[in-house]
Amino acid sequence: MTSPRPTVVVTGLGATTPLGGTAEQSWQAALAGTPGASPLTSEWVEEFDLPITFAAQLSTPVDEVLKKVETKRLDPYAQYALVAAREAWENAGAPEVEPERLASAVGTGIGGVQTLLTAWEALRTKGPRRVYPLSIPMLMPNSAAGTVSLEFGARAGAHTMVSACSSGAESIGYGLHLIREGLADVVIAGGSEASIHPLPIAGFAAMQALSKRNDSPQTASRPYDTDRDGFVLGEGGAILILESEEHARARGANIICELAGVGVSADSHHIAAPEPEGAGASRAMLQAVEDAGASAADICHINAHATSTPVGDVAEQAAIRRAFGDEADHMAISGTKSMTGHLLGAAGALEAVFAAQAVRDRVAPPTINIENLDPEITLDVVRDERRALPAEGQLTVLDNSFGFGGHNVALALRSL
Repeated sequence: MTSPRPTVVVTGLGATTPLGGTAEQSWQAALAGTPGASPLTSEWVEEFDLPITFAAQLSTPVDEVLKKVETKRLDPYAQYALVAAREAWENAGAPEVEPERLASAVGTGIGGVQTLLTAWEALRTKGPRRVYPLSIPMLMPNSAAGTVSLEFGARAGAHTMVSACSSGAESIGYGLHLIREGLADVVIAGGSEASIHPLPIAGFAAMQALSKRNDSPQTASRPYDTDRDGFVLGEGGAILILESEEHARARGANIICELAGVGVSADSHHIAAPEPEGAGASRAMLQAVEDAGASAADICHINAHATSTPVGDVAEQAAIRRAFGDEADHMAISGTKSMTGHLLGAAGALEAVFAAQAVRDRVAPPTINIENLDPEITLDVVRDERRALPAEGQLTVLDNSFGFGGHNVALALRSL
């Protein structure tokens, strides 16, 4: 007879984002409908004559938080992960756990791109002896997971999911499985990204993926609006402390919510474009709901992927309708990328932090910048102002994350 699988709970949250230097600052700014995009002031914007001159940059520079030696030896994306992980760990009460029962799972979409390109420029212009000796460990996509593992002595594995914009969410889902399968008691899970750099901006612009609203950065990210014209590039890191409920209760931890389920699928349709019928994304959502032992009627809120691209927002609408039919009419849909921009591999992790806070506070954050709702969007979008979720009873919410390559990940979180 098999024993019941462990219940996995969230006991700590951490983030550094375009809205704030902590998870709580970011959440309060999101509830207030604060836009996080601003003009870029780096010299390279003019040097390379970039077509896009704005992004959603970190609210609190990491050099105000980390030691100089840490910023010297870590790529910015690993720096962001470290900042978020330290906050989450403290928020969880610095749990005492055997190192062999503690894991890290930190995903990224691109990894240490700034280190890679800086090292290439040094090699090209100054020769091999001027390449920084730590360039390789800094640019590795597993650098953040390794850094977090080193920081907290996590020996149950340092895991890295690289699945484009679903990396952070998939890492959290992987952490869920590690605990359920008895491989860890605590997992430091999330995602990080630092890609506000000329090459990623030029590349995304060449794909026609970015908003061109250089004259109005704060209104550029507008999910579901008829005039949406692409996403706003963002940066940051977000971490959740996952823990078996048994372990959390034994140490008297403050439990924020349950991480109840995960669903993962692939479109196998196109390397960048979403499958227009939403078949793969709907499977991920249904898997997450089933994994949580819930039903469509239990879902009251979805933090949608909602990047503000013309094709993507409609495809997600189709996926939600395909998965839940008329039950979707009763789900409050939030597009928080309207405020944070798109954090790529950290997006799903940040939105999981927001989903956990939505469960905790029983409130759905707004979607800003919708001047004219696209008539193809028939979902109940939370517009302009936060919305209270049911004050009583169990709450179950979803966090959707989709990525280039056809990756689809959905997380289900609920109150205990």
